[in-house]
Amino acid sequence: MTLAIGAEAPDFTLKTKTPDGLNEVSLSSFRGNHSVVLLFFPFAFTGVCTEETCSVRDDLSSYEELDAQVLGISVDSPFAQE
Repeated sequence: MTLAIGAEAPDFTLKTKTPDGLNEVSLSSFRGNHSVVLLFFPFAFTGVCTEETCSVRDDLSSYEELDAQVLGISVDSPFAQE
């Protein structure tokens, strides 16, 4: 699916692993509260994954200045991401 710049992304819900267990995160829960950056990456523990996610992590303050929440999305299970 291709979206035009500025178009509203369709809603989705995915699982995330927290210290309290699995939680669901929906894109729509951020609507009207924060901008969202969707960071798609391949599998955990790959060079691309590590380099890309560490780069974003190291520069989170830039996203925060834009009031943007970064959501990382991978085909890995939430347990692999932990």
